[in-house]
This record gives sequence, C-alpha cells and structure tokens, in this order.
Amino acid sequence: MNHFEYRAGKLFAEDVDLTKLAEAAGTPLYVYSTATLERHYRVFANAFPAGTLIAFSVKANGNLAVLKTLGQLGAGADVVSGGELKKALAAGIPPERIVFSGVGKTPREMKLGLEAGIHQFNVESEPELEALNETALALGKRAPITIRVNPNVDARTHAKITTGTSETKFGIPWSRARDAYTRAGKLAGIRIVGVDMHIGSQVTELGPFEQAFARMAELIGTLRRDGHDITRADLGGGLGVPYRLDDPPPPDPNAYARSITGLTKDLGVELIFEPGRLIAANAGILLSRVIYVKDGEAKKFLIIDAAMNDLLRPALYDAHHDILSVNEAPPGTPRQRYDIVGPICETTDLFARDREMPVLKSGDLVAIMTAGAYGAVMSSAYNARPPAAEVLVKGDAWSVVRPRMSDDAIVEMDRLPDWLGS
Repeated sequence: MNHFEYRAGKLFAEDVDLTKLAEAAGTPLYVYSTATLERHYRVFANAFPAGTLIAFSVKANGNLAVLKTLGQLGAGADVVSGGELKKALAAGIPPERIVFSGVGKTPREMKLGLEAGIHQFNVESEPELEALNETALALGKRAPITIRVNPNVDARTHAKITTGTSETKFGIPWSRARDAYTRAGKLAGIRIVGVDMHIGSQVTELGPFEQAFARMAELIGTLRRDGHDITRADLGGGLGVPYRLDDPPPPDPNAYARSITGLTKDLGVELIFEPGRLIAANAGILLSRVIYVKDGEAKKFLIIDAAMNDLLRPALYDAHHDILSVNEAPPGTPRQRYDIVGPICETTDLFARDREMPVLKSGDLVAIMTAGAYGAVMSSAYNARPPAAEVLVKGDAWSVVRPRMSDDAIVEMDRLPDWLGS
C-alpha cells in the first residue's frame, strides 16, 4: 500500500496535488510519502517480537529526512560506508542501533564506528577481521562483531542483486565459517556477538529465506558448542516489493516473521533485520515532465526530463517501474505505445519500452512509481545534469529535503591546476 492516489482526476501524494507541487518545486522531482514510510516500518516491525532491531538499510534511501522519520519510530540503521554512518548519526539514530556492513570497510571507517560505539560490525572476510582487530587495539577498544556467513543459497532473484551464493563477493564461505570464528575468538580487539547472513535483494518467496535461516540455526548451535557466545542473529533484509500494479503480492511480513521466529525461537538470540526496499520503495515516486513526443520510423518516443542519472535502475537492472500520467485519463481516452526515454546521450537511458500510456503531449506530467528505494541514492551528475531534487510530504505539507543543484554548482565543483591558469 502507498499514499499516492487519484483525486478528481489528479494524482496526489497524501494530500498534496502533484501538479501544483511540480509547478512549485520543478521537475524531475523525487516525492516521498511520510505516511507510507511510517506504515511500512510499523507493519514490518510489529510482526516481530519486542527487542528485535529493525536497522533500515541506508543504501536504499539515505535522505536525512527519511532517516529521521524512521529513527523517530525506533528504527536503527544498516550502513555500508563512513558517509552512511555519519548520515545515520546526523539523523539522530543512536549508535547502539547501528550495524556496519559492507565488504570493503577501511581502517578510517572502522575507527568512526568504534568511536561512535555502534551496535556491531558485520565482518565479511578474514582480512577485514584482522584489520578491525588492529584498529580496535590501537583505540584501546574491542569491536563487537558478527561474521557474515555465505549460506550458498540461491535467492532466486535478479543475478545482479543475489548475494548469498558461493560466486558472490559477499561473506565468508560456509566451509570456512568455523575457522573464521576460531580465529576471531583469539583476537584481543574482537568481541564475538553473533552471526550474520544475507542472501540477496527483492526476494519474493519464503523458501530461500527458510533454507538459509535453517542453516544459520544449525551454525549457531555448532559455534556455541565450540565455545563462542552467540547472542545475536542478523538475518539481513531482502523481502521484495511489487513493481507492477498486476504483480502478485510478495510474502506478507507476518508470514515472513512467523517463518523466521519458528526457526529461531529456541535460540535465545536478539534478531536483527536490515530492510530497505520493503520500507522505502513504494513510499517514493519520481515526478517528471514530458519534453517532446518524437515520431520514429516504427515507434513513438516520449522524451521526459528525468533521466538515467536520476533513476539508474532500468538501465542497470532492466528494472520495471510502472509509469502513470499525473492527469488521470477518463474512460475512452485514446492510448498510445511509447518508448519512454530521458535526455542522456546513451541508448540505455530508457525507462520503458513499448509502454502503453494515454496519449500525452509536451508539458504533461508523469510519475515513475516505486522509486523510493535505490533511486536518488544512485543518482549522479552525468552529462553535467543536476540530479533530481527531493521532497518529503506529510499530510498537506511538503518540504524540499534535498535542493536541486544548479548548473553553476556543478561547474564550480571542478578545480583547475595552476598551470592551466584561471
């Protein structure tokens, strides 16, 4: 469920008319719904026992206003860089609710996490374990860690967002898990607190989760028999969302929770989850205006002012996003098939191929749906295009939460060396 709906022929975000918002804030424009963010967080969090840490995946949407909205509900943060850690802290998320994931943590980033006093580091390799130990000892601290163990489970999702098979860069292979924990237990700067597992993103069935978590439960028992004090189970995120209006619904969070708690209820561990897409995706849209309608030899092109520098997912993953006309088409309105494209000088700057839409013209507005996760966070200034601005809506109020960068600001980011003059 989201809070974008037609009222009297106009698309609204909660109680904000998107036509008026586009006129006031310009396009392209990300629009986030507070009500949807709050609802999705509560539905997920309330499915699990008290004491479960729901650490929102900052890589899905790192806007400070989004993070603060979720943090005020009790969310923690799953971060994968020093910058994301600083964003989570700046949004008021307490360090004891922050977990640090990622395969390439640097000593500088480790130091930031240790000094902040974060909940745990999810270690992804033996070399990282050694580096974290050295960094912690230099600070006179012990780093709380889980080790991310790769269960070699196929999540049956897109190949580019699968993380739990033996061919990915993530985690320590299952065959080396016990040895890695044995090594960690001998390091003076390391404090083992749990086990971490993450099989991928946009997983739309429970089977792969159940297979992976059953393996985790088995591993926890083995590690405890080896003498390790395992008190936490970090089960990652990954639960998918519908990107098409006619998609079958993904697993219900309550069914997901029942499955997991059934597998873990006798383990006596703190459960940690790292959802991102599930909470943020349907809470955001990318609002864009038609620049031109172009007749090709065999098709029509709808050229809009949003581009792949604003929303990379279709170019990167061949991802589908439903696209709606902001003005609702009355019954019987003529329809036309378009390739919906942006202005970037790349053939891959394509949002939809042969998509049936109401007949549109220059100046009309469209909404690219389910864009609240992995949208603005992946944007760039490619072609020297300022990325889309971001707005957060709450009821009938809205606020620009990331201003649009100007062309001049993009130019001013560069520096000329002395030998080229001014």
